[in-house]
Amino acid sequence: MNAARPATRPGNPNFSSGPCAKRPGWSLSGLGDAALGRSHRAKIGKAKLAEVIERSKALLGLPADYRLGIVPASDTGAVEMAMWSLLGPRGVDVLAWESFGKGWATDAQKQLKLDDLRVLEADYGELPDLGQIGADRDVVFPWNGTTSGVKLPDGDWIAADREGLTICDATSAAFAMELPAGKLDVITWSWQKVLGGEAAHGMLALSPCAVERLESFTPDRALPKIFRLTKGGKLIEGIFKGETINTPSMLAVEDALDGLRWAEEIGGLPALIARSQANLQAVEAWVAQSSWADFLAGRAETRSSTSICLKIVDPWFLALDGAGQSTAAKRIATLLEEEGIAFDIGGYRDAPVGLRLWGGSTVEASDMQALLPWLDWAYGLVKSEKAAA
Repeated sequence: MNAARPATRPGNPNFSSGPCAKRPGWSLSGLGDAALGRSHRAKIGKAKLAEVIERSKALLGLPADYRLGIVPASDTGAVEMAMWSLLGPRGVDVLAWESFGKGWATDAQKQLKLDDLRVLEADYGELPDLGQIGADRDVVFPWNGTTSGVKLPDGDWIAADREGLTICDATSAAFAMELPAGKLDVITWSWQKVLGGEAAHGMLALSPCAVERLESFTPDRALPKIFRLTKGGKLIEGIFKGETINTPSMLAVEDALDGLRWAEEIGGLPALIARSQANLQAVEAWVAQSSWADFLAGRAETRSSTSICLKIVDPWFLALDGAGQSTAAKRIATLLEEEGIAFDIGGYRDAPVGLRLWGGSTVEASDMQALLPWLDWAYGLVKSEKAAA
């Protein structure tokens, strides 16, 4: 039996996992103070870039002795910069349980061609065996699997007396999840995720140990200009004071500041985390009574509150061949887009067939709650269409 067509619509249909929904109440008029037409190296430009750094560091509660800088090419650029600049003197472990972790593993294997490399993998929905990681090795990992909806439950597996560096891709976790910053030597994220900023720029946080590695280790590989963090064996401190390596969009900078100020106004990091958790809790309540959907994450403690990934478990659906399953899932996403209910909720292209809902802090829990009955409606309609075909 098909679900009834819901009467309530989400106030904001943007559930994309990146770029993500803008903050509640956002408008272009809020960016009127952008330093457009001005050099990013002018006093006003550098001041705004430094303000992004200072507000971000304070909001996340990064240790006082960590450096934080704005770098090119979003989170991807920040991770690549860290890997190319830091990896080599020790053995390296890469954790891969979804698409982006697998991408970092491929780079370590085929581009950096590291001699002492271990890739610890797990299927979508699960985590690798964290007990295999040695304290004397560097480790590269995402905190939250954006394409699998699986996050690390905590940082207990990271040894306090570790000798290796921890390089954490935190792009869909920063500002929505508790991060043990003092155990993370490199933390990266982009503006386009939890605070709903625009793309193109990344953030790179470095611990004193990471800085020491940069100043004591010279990679035997060529580094493109946009990857270079040192000059003459010393850290380029300007990068961490607002002197970016390449030209940033001052409009995107103003938008980042808008998101940071909003976060401060609503109560800072605890409020951001609570907003994201409220979205996950709404989906958890719905999944608990659903006859056809479940979380891709295998364990409750590893469920992401931002990239909420769902799989379809209805035996009827599972009896379809692979192409049929993919078509049916895409049809659900298409129906809801055509109705203006939810945009961009299809599963990631490399992930198992399913749906992905962004539950980051800019998404209102009321909108998530309003969306869920529409999922039932769309699934019932697709099932009827398939059965009648």
